[in-house]
Amino acid sequence: MAQIFSKSANRVPAVLGIGAALAGLAALFAIWYWFSPEYTDVGYRPVQPVAYSHALHAGELGIDCRYCHSTVERSPVAIVPATSVCMNCHQLVGRDLASLELVRDSATSGRRLRWTRVHDLPDYARFDHSAHLAAGVGCSSCHGDVEAMEVVTQVEPLSMGWCLECHRDPDPHLRPADRLTDTKWQPSGEQAALATEIRGRREAAGLPIAPPVDCTGCHQ
Repeated sequence: MAQIFSKSANRVPAVLGIGAALAGLAALFAIWYWFSPEYTDVGYRPVQPVAYSHALHAGELGIDCRYCHSTVERSPVAIVPATSVCMNCHQLVGRDLASLELVRDSATSGRRLRWTRVHDLPDYARFDHSAHLAAGVGCSSCHGDVEAMEVVTQVEPLSMGWCLECHRDPDPHLRPADRLTDTKWQPSGEQAALATEIRGRREAAGLPIAPPVDCTGCHQ
């Protein structure tokens, strides 16, 4: 009886097996890279109801972060300011600008503006702004150079691995208390001395010296 399949068909199972293994590895790599926060979240810049420029307000005009995000030093949450905070200035400055129509309407009606959160951690992760500022970690370590942003953009992945990397070695991010909101700040050659000084102050005050690296530090 004549052969239905040629001898080369014997190699088909091996080729299919190798191909399936390679496809599986490619799928794992794709999930590891393209599904990671570094790829999916970095660069996120949602459209907001009002085109608010941090480059103008925080950069050119030099308004301190804490004027608008007033709870950042005493609360886990850095609140988005109420419209009344905007109107403290805009009752006099740019009061008739068409771009501020929604702000004026919000102030008059009491309906709050629906801002879209840019840096939004999962509900199962707890981040305390006040604790980080008290420890000497400034705004730009997580948020980048906001003073230069026309539109606020997420510049760090804010993933668990990224947070743990800082918790294991926080020294490069520690800064003097008067530079916490300076988004242009960069580490200097005196980081080791500064870190020692900050740890000394925290120890004297009975506060934790090293940030937690166990699960309960962020998942409480």
